Amino acid sequence: MVIKSVELETVCGITSTLPESKFPEIAFAGKSNVGKSTLINALMNRKSLARTSSQPGKTQTINFYNINQELYFVDLPGYGFAKVSKDVQEKWGKMVERYLNKSKQLKVVFLLVDIRHEPSANDRNMYHWIVAHGFHPIIIATKLDKINRSQKDRQIRLIRNGLEAESGTILVPFSAVTKQGRDEIYEIIDQISQGGA
Repeated sequence: MVIKSVELETVCGITSTLPESKFPEIAFAGKSNVGKSTLINALMNRKSLARTSSQPGKTQTINFYNINQELYFVDLPGYGFAKVSKDVQEKWGKMVERYLNKSKQLKVVFLLVDIRHEPSANDRNMYHWIVAHGFHPIIIATKLDKINRSQKDRQIRLIRNGLEAESGTILVPFSAVTKQGRDEIYEIIDQISQGGA
């Protein structure tokens, strides 16, 4: 996959109408501090188009990035951030559910989890929620550079078991520092955007 053009095209808040898209959509979900914006920037070859922050919970909207005028990266609000009120969390949840239910072009959801930790109840709930909406999430295990190489296989097993992932679920370890895993993610996106997944 070669990134030629990137544009933040649509930002949807809690009351916004979701855009009618003619291009395939690839959504990114994950906890607030899992490195979602960092992954999206790494995939787009941009330093800071997707806003990263030392304050988790920065993405409070659904952001549609037009890639090459042929597909969208859809950045979903992070979940599980304690400093956000329950009321706001519920509104975000409804917004994401509306998107999962209504989007006609959503092809796949990448679910990001931190490779250093066992998945949280929120991670597991999100995984099963995505499956319940008819999708087979692809797991991206972020922050690969933060663990020793010898720990990798054990942590991957921990994530699969912790999420109660379906057999055959694709899991890609990823490092924003070394870019390890990026080519594998590009291959998956190429297959999806060309109708092969």
